[in-house]
Amino acid sequence: MGLQEDFEKYAEKAKTLPPNQTNENLLIIYGLYKQATVGPINTSRPGMFNMKDRAKWDAWKAVEGKSKEEAMNDYITKVKQMLEEAGMPA
Repeated sequence: MGLQEDFEKYAEKAKTLPPNQTNENLLIIYGLYKQATVGPINTSRPGMFNMKDRAKWDAWKAVEGKSKEEAMNDYITKVKQMLEEAGMPA
């Protein structure tokens, strides 16, 4: 399988993660997913009263320098780790 196919497979597996994941882990995979699919952040930072979207923006901004391939590889690695921690097959 190629990188794109692996990435898509793990994007689907990420949807099956149990709901007890930490916000930190969810924000990490969100930022990596956005970097891999959209590229560098292309929106302005949400206002301070929109805390959820602001945290998501910050997570995406944190991985801004990664290439699409790096973001895909890091995403796959993180989702595998999260699946293993949840006792699910990776």
